[in-house]
Amino acid sequence: MSEETYEIQEAAADAADEPVREAAAAGGVAAAGADSGALPAGARPSDAGPEAPDGHDPGADPEPESGTDAESGTDPEPGTDAEPGTDPEGVAALELKPALEAVLMVVDEPATEEHLAKVLQRRRRDISDALRELADEYDRQQRGFELRLVAEGWRFYTRAEYSEAVESFVLDGQQARLTQAALETLAVVAYRQPVSRSRVSAVRGVNCDGVMRTLLQRGLVQEAGAEPETGAILYTTTHYFLERLGLRGLDELPELAPFLPEADAVEGDSQEGMPSFDVDDSGDEVHDRTQTEH
Repeated sequence: MSEETYEIQEAAADAADEPVREAAAAGGVAAAGADSGALPAGARPSDAGPEAPDGHDPGADPEPESGTDAESGTDPEPGTDAEPGTDPEGVAALELKPALEAVLMVVDEPATEEHLAKVLQRRRRDISDALRELADEYDRQQRGFELRLVAEGWRFYTRAEYSEAVESFVLDGQQARLTQAALETLAVVAYRQPVSRSRVSAVRGVNCDGVMRTLLQRGLVQEAGAEPETGAILYTTTHYFLERLGLRGLDELPELAPFLPEADAVEGDSQEGMPSFDVDDSGDEVHDRTQTEH
């Protein structure tokens, strides 16, 4: 083969390989443009789609905005973000018996069923049944305290069997008691109420103003209006009096008859030592004789 012929064949082979090299070069440019974000020649920016924010995958689902429900996309209902342990319904949603125990622990006087029903937002019937069930439970368990109905209300009291332990702790061996005069005056008020001071003094036979002031200060008696005829202040016993005696009402006071002396003894005592005033025959002098038995 001549040298001229060889050069012709080599030129023809180079011409055939030229399209292949151009296609390979074009493919490399397109790949580089995809990696760098550049657009290929002749392409418009709108052809590439909307530009995604930095750090986000354009094909990923958008994250829900803060303050919305992740599934429904709606704002949370007001009041649903309450702290654990709180109850939006308030006192009415509390368990009844523990609520009653909590309230009765802090009362300073017997609480009526009406008041408890209003405070705990329950029916009075439910309150009454729960209180009696609690009282029965404490009795069955022989607890150191009991729940009692006193002075038309309910309150916790220490059980009588453990009174010595309570006295030892609270009183430390010292007891503040009413005097005999105060007890007598209180008894007259309890059984004759409403009664005035003058009437109490007449029953006891001594002035009782000082004793009545003591009973008022201790909260055992109270003023209850005035007597229509004389305007004298009338006195009655208080709920605290019933509470201290453990009575539900005045109808539970013991009968007086078993404690009264016989009529003959009373009549004899009233006649003995009683002065008798007689007028002499002339009607000018009055003699004071004392009847005595011989």
